[in-house]
Amino acid sequence: MTSVEPAPAVPSGPEQAPSVTSVKPARSARPGRKNRDWLHGLLMSAPAVVGLIVFVGVPFGYALVLSFYNVRLGSPLEPTFFGLEQYRRLFTDPDLSGPFLRALLNNLTFAVVVVPVQTALALGLAILLNRKLKAIGLFRSLFFMPVVFPMALVAVIWRLILARSDQGMLNSALDAVSFGNWGAFDWLGDGATAMASIIVLSIWQGVGFQMVILLAGLQQIPGELYEAAELDRAGRWQQFRHVTLPGIRGTLVFVAMLTSVLSFRVFDQVYVLVRGGGLDEDATRTVMYQAVTTAFDQNNIGQASAITVVFFLIVVVLTLIQRRVVRPGNED
Repeated sequence: MTSVEPAPAVPSGPEQAPSVTSVKPARSARPGRKNRDWLHGLLMSAPAVVGLIVFVGVPFGYALVLSFYNVRLGSPLEPTFFGLEQYRRLFTDPDLSGPFLRALLNNLTFAVVVVPVQTALALGLAILLNRKLKAIGLFRSLFFMPVVFPMALVAVIWRLILARSDQGMLNSALDAVSFGNWGAFDWLGDGATAMASIIVLSIWQGVGFQMVILLAGLQQIPGELYEAAELDRAGRWQQFRHVTLPGIRGTLVFVAMLTSVLSFRVFDQVYVLVRGGGLDEDATRTVMYQAVTTAFDQNNIGQASAITVVFFLIVVVLTLIQRRVVRPGNED
């Protein structure tokens, strides 16, 4: 019969007891530190928030209030409450709805053409100037120089270029190229080319700004990615598609959205060219131009305020839609 030995007894006593390591709970972030971080963030964003409230929020709120009143500039009569009458007239009165819808269509046409063309041109210039060449800073300055010029000055210069007479620079150049067969053409007065002239002018003046932003984005892409692509025998187009575009996707989206907002604000060039005479006003009328002329030419501050409020809401909605379409989550 097999005997079973008893198990050894566990020694008792503090000197033989196994040591047990105590696990302390992780300390949570101190509330004081969170409060300080929140306070620092608030202080750093305060200038931008105050500027946004003072220069955007307050004027928009004032325009919203004025849109409910019949306010005439320079009129001795007291403003009278109109309710939604200004908005009703804006969409039902043919004398108001026709020019407003035409101006809105001109704005949309301008944005649809300028945003992709100017963004693509700025990207091409940024890639071209993102090279280590002699005097590359000079070339960058030359392309950026039109941005420094005020839009009013640019409009005056382009008015001389697009002048209808034979003394216009563009007509003179085309006449010389065609050996005298090109006559004087009214680029600004013809409805078919008036908006196209405004678009070309605006792209020439603003493309340098977007170019600088995209150039900064290109310089943040690590060079090792291009070296790895070359080792994989990737061509220039494959490097552009699989390295450059993903590397500047966020910058490209920002530039497109910024260009969209700026394109809806087109006013200076139209106003200068129209006031100079010869520009087809109906073909180039924008919403901002109509709001300014309604306020200061017709002295109807209430109607101009209603135009700006409606246009502001339209731009906000279009911007939100564009942001939703181009957000990173929609990338394939």
